[in-house]
Amino acid sequence: MSRIEVQELTKVYEGRKAVAGISFRVEAGELCVLLGPSGCGKSTTLRLIAGLEDPDGGTIRIADREVTHLAPKDRRISMVFQSYALFPHLSVADNITFGLEVRGVAKAERRERLGKVAALVGLTDYLKRKPAQMSGGQRQRVALARAIIAEQPVCLMDEPLSNLDAKLRGEMRVEIRALQQRLGLSMIYVTHDQIEAMTMADKVILMKDGRIEQAGTPAELYERPATTFAARFIGAPAMNLMRFGGASDPILGVRAEHMRLGPPTGDARDATVASIEYLGADTIVGLARTPGETVAVRLPGRAGVRVGERTGLAWEPAHEHHFDGASGRRIESPPIGRPAPAGMPASAAAIPEPTSP
Repeated sequence: MSRIEVQELTKVYEGRKAVAGISFRVEAGELCVLLGPSGCGKSTTLRLIAGLEDPDGGTIRIADREVTHLAPKDRRISMVFQSYALFPHLSVADNITFGLEVRGVAKAERRERLGKVAALVGLTDYLKRKPAQMSGGQRQRVALARAIIAEQPVCLMDEPLSNLDAKLRGEMRVEIRALQQRLGLSMIYVTHDQIEAMTMADKVILMKDGRIEQAGTPAELYERPATTFAARFIGAPAMNLMRFGGASDPILGVRAEHMRLGPPTGDARDATVASIEYLGADTIVGLARTPGETVAVRLPGRAGVRVGERTGLAWEPAHEHHFDGASGRRIESPPIGRPAPAGMPASAAAIPEPTSP
């Protein structure tokens, strides 16, 4: 079993808790993404699990063995970093097998493993090249091969795709996920990119200020965000968060794809078209509802509206998310037919079905 367990893990820098007593578990064969903005503690957490830094509190267990204070080489892990960290003077083959040579693995075994791994990541025809002769995507494959050839049950990845362009990132997401599943690796993958988290993860741990904001499957974070922070961080465009009262009144959340445009109704749901982003398959319409509050609506194809035009907004009650105005924590929506929490507007379903603008 290559399960990873973290209990009350803490790391303090200059009096500030970079990691503030977090606990989570990654099951054997699971791909877990640590997600969050810069400075949230996700990379520090990974470095603590890897043994590259010492924790100030808590425990780390890998495969039911406590490794909290063991050296990285004794934790049975492999790692892939944002920088490829390849030796420029060595060939691709030597870069991949370098760790095996250091550990004294016999030459014949190194050659056999190299052949299998190179075929697995599509590098068979590039083994004699130097890193400078390869593209960014190919160099990232070398870094992946170097991790895989170690044949460790746990793989830790720290923003491995950040240096690649959008097309290559998309391709490498698919490749990494396929390799992880094929090899049955337990993987912790750090990223600030919610698209990587949504498309790759079995489990997402969303972090903020050194703490876990929400943990669950990608679908759980998207469909039932626990806080306004989670609601805004997961999804593109971010969930619309609207206030219909004072600062302490509940916040209403509706995702862009669940909103419709219609004729203005003369109430608080009216807005002014501020921007139009045509993306081909769909269009993101940005609307100014109140000073300082914008709303995004995703419409299929082209949108029949113009900047500066007034429009009405509508949505179904089933797509509403309610959050406490003070804490930002999720509050359960009232059953259909019952009044919404104080400060909420009447059900959007009461708006007549709009015609296409």
